[in-house]
Amino acid sequence: MMSNNTYYDQQLPSQYYQGTDNGEDGDEEMPATEKDLAEDAPWKKIQQNTFTRWCNEHLKCLNRKILDLQKDLSDGLKLIGLLEVLSQKKMYRKYHSRPNFRQMKLENVSVALEFLEREHIKLVSIVPPL
Repeated sequence: MMSNNTYYDQQLPSQYYQGTDNGEDGDEEMPATEKDLAEDAPWKKIQQNTFTRWCNEHLKCLNRKILDLQKDLSDGLKLIGLLEVLSQKKMYRKYHSRPNFRQMKLENVSVALEFLEREHIKLVSIVPPL
């Protein structure tokens, strides 16, 4: 009898699966690696909280605070502030201090990324959300 996970059964050894395969509960098993990559994986929450606290510690001197990394860094202002605090340098280009439009926010993020490039700081393992 074949399980619902025929593809995975053929590709991965049994230690890559979590849970039981009795088929009674109707839930399909998920390989451990997929579970680790799930949006709500515990390690992701820990990393997000740790990085948020780290950013907030550095942004204290600017009286700024991050609550949600994705939303709060999206206009580029707190990212620029963080980079200026960490590097103790000002941005090389002007940026929009009150970005009202998406284009202005993107330009601010571009200013921050250009700053990193000019400072010879490489970003690794940065994957944008889909």
